[in-house]
Amino acid sequence: MSATRYTYLGPEGTFTEAALRTLPEAATRELVPMVSVPAALDAVRNGDAAAALVPIENSVEGGVTATLDELASGEPLMIYREVLLPIAFALLVRPGTKLSSVKTVTGHPVAQPQVRNWLRTHLPDALWESAASNADGARLVQEGRYDAAFAGEFAAATYGLEPLVTEIHDAENAETRFVLVGRPARPAAPTGADKTSVVIWLGDDHPGALLELLQEFAVRGVNLMLIQSRPTGAGIGNYCFAVDAEGHISDRRVGEALMGLKRICPKVRFLGSYPRAGVAPQDVRALRRGTTDEEFTSASDWLARCQDGRA
Repeated sequence: MSATRYTYLGPEGTFTEAALRTLPEAATRELVPMVSVPAALDAVRNGDAAAALVPIENSVEGGVTATLDELASGEPLMIYREVLLPIAFALLVRPGTKLSSVKTVTGHPVAQPQVRNWLRTHLPDALWESAASNADGARLVQEGRYDAAFAGEFAAATYGLEPLVTEIHDAENAETRFVLVGRPARPAAPTGADKTSVVIWLGDDHPGALLELLQEFAVRGVNLMLIQSRPTGAGIGNYCFAVDAEGHISDRRVGEALMGLKRICPKVRFLGSYPRAGVAPQDVRALRRGTTDEEFTSASDWLARCQDGRA
């Protein structure tokens, strides 16, 4: 395995590359662009890279399904950290292009919902076609296949383009969350501001099946930050659920919730416990009464005394 190589969703000039370069260790790694999220993650699985950075969630469009599906299937991988990156698009064109002459535009499918209203207002007749990534869209504009691409302004120089319009976004403060993924290992020590990610499969379809899963978290005071259903491929109505929960697997409330899920679900895939981006321990909300590690330990000691006749 190459311990110095990180892959990412390419080509050069993507928001994923920009997010990866915010990591301190990126300065000492070989950063290799890949054509897709599966290709970036497969490089980790087969030992060609130590880790991959891929997008997993957008504040406008929600979960990035390609990433969620890849993490739920195939050889297990684990998330080690997350990166939040503010997202604003530029309309990149070949030098000399005017807005009135833009008839075709391209970009990553996740970008379209973030610029839909701008397009409706400024380019109502332009034809949109999706690209593998925003930077790949810029490359296609460079080759003359489209008139304009929505991408990061920083991608313009890479592809010999110029930003015709900048700071395009329908939603203020839009962000994309990226995750650094590697092969499974012991999670890093808890920081006090952590997140735990899992994928959960339902045992069978019956009234209250999803509620039963959620109760494993709720009764232990574990707050959920994301829950998204994804088809398993086994037929209509068969779903698994990607879940992000506050806390670390070493926290008693989180660990016991995962044990509860393991008891009632046919399959639970642990995706990692890692620090929450942009959140300090002092910013984390106080735990509800009865959900701290000390209270779990006290209750366990009390039960042991009862069993020994010492209560």
